[in-house]
Amino acid sequence: MFSRVLIANRGEIALRIIRACRELEIESVCVYSQADADAPYLRLADEAICIGPGPAPQSYLNISRLIAAAEIANVDAIHPGYGFLAERADFAQVCRDCKIEFIGPSPEAMGKLGDKVEAKRAAKAAKVPIFPGSEGAIEEEEEAVEVAAEIGYPVIIKASAGGGGRGMRVCHNEASLRTNLRNARQEALAAFGNGAVFIEKFLEAARHVEVQVLGDKHGNSVHLYERDCSMQRRHQKVIEEAPAPNVDPKKRDSVCSAAARLIRNAGYSGAATVEFLMDDKQNFYMLEVNTRVQVEHPVTEMITGVDIVKATIRVAAGEELGIRQRDVKVNGHAIECRINAEDPERNFMPSPGRIETFEAPGGPGVRMDTHAVTGYTVPPNYDSMIGKLIVHAEDRASAITRMERALAEFRIGPIKTTIPLHAQLMRNGAFRQGGIDIHFLERLLK
Repeated sequence: MFSRVLIANRGEIALRIIRACRELEIESVCVYSQADADAPYLRLADEAICIGPGPAPQSYLNISRLIAAAEIANVDAIHPGYGFLAERADFAQVCRDCKIEFIGPSPEAMGKLGDKVEAKRAAKAAKVPIFPGSEGAIEEEEEAVEVAAEIGYPVIIKASAGGGGRGMRVCHNEASLRTNLRNARQEALAAFGNGAVFIEKFLEAARHVEVQVLGDKHGNSVHLYERDCSMQRRHQKVIEEAPAPNVDPKKRDSVCSAAARLIRNAGYSGAATVEFLMDDKQNFYMLEVNTRVQVEHPVTEMITGVDIVKATIRVAAGEELGIRQRDVKVNGHAIECRINAEDPERNFMPSPGRIETFEAPGGPGVRMDTHAVTGYTVPPNYDSMIGKLIVHAEDRASAITRMERALAEFRIGPIKTTIPLHAQLMRNGAFRQGGIDIHFLERLLK
């Protein structure tokens, strides 16, 4: 097992990794930017190192500064968390070259599954269902027009690298396709340094269902069942739950087994999430593979009892998973609400600033993953998420009721948050029934 791990991230995921390291009796070294100098979680790390100014390119995205910090601190490994450099194969390769273990997949496995075009090829080889579309990246505009005509409109343009909705455009006709192709390439190039895009058939009404998978360096892989992440705004997840409601058990077993097979065939170690879209007949089509720990991993932990963050550290150190597929059981239902420092009444405008009141909910079945406390100042430099409220109960209806209670207890001020929106959604009849599609929230907000 490692003796010292550097955490190349910030916020709640940095705190989550610090706690996992402490329980594994590993010393943690947490980097921070000048904007995060007063972050309270830094006190819980064994060492904290400033790596530069607030802007992410000068700190959390600066590979040379992260490696310098790792060498100064004499660490065995680096945990990237999620976001920032977590899915950068070049960062994993630099870690390898510097003889520092990257807590995640190998650069080869990440390159194979982290790139959407390559992931589609790997999925096809593993007999995982995929969307009809271009075989690889689109090189010419006329090629895009031909592919769209063959599979039929609407189609969606996607960036081969990255995610979060950037470089993504839905097109309902040829004119829209020609215009959006150029825009998508430019946006992808600016966001990810890679302007490659591809085209797939677009489902007008689909659910976002993803499968959590763990793999080790000994060829073992297990799935931890699925999550439903259909409550989205601008391709960003708002609420996640596990297991997905109203899914046929045979369909569930099929898609979960397919996801585990894909990860195993890729020689993948660590945590991965295979994302699917599900149509109204519960046919699944692979969307992409996230080669890292997901923001929403706690709902899977709550229903399976598996500590996913600890598992990523253990398998990176060379240990076997230690669990077999038949050992993984689903217990109850879990729901996660992402608490963002945003004002839903003002088109989700970011609401950074000092938190003067912070009273988190508690009680049976309530978990709060956050780095925020009273007196903490939310910086304007980064993602607006300040915490994740997770509940677990014996069934979905009870979990919704528990989440309503927890949200009613939550007090944060004077900054604005998305708590009122979550409370509204818990009361929504369509959500309570289960099975909403990925466009539900945007229709509701309009």
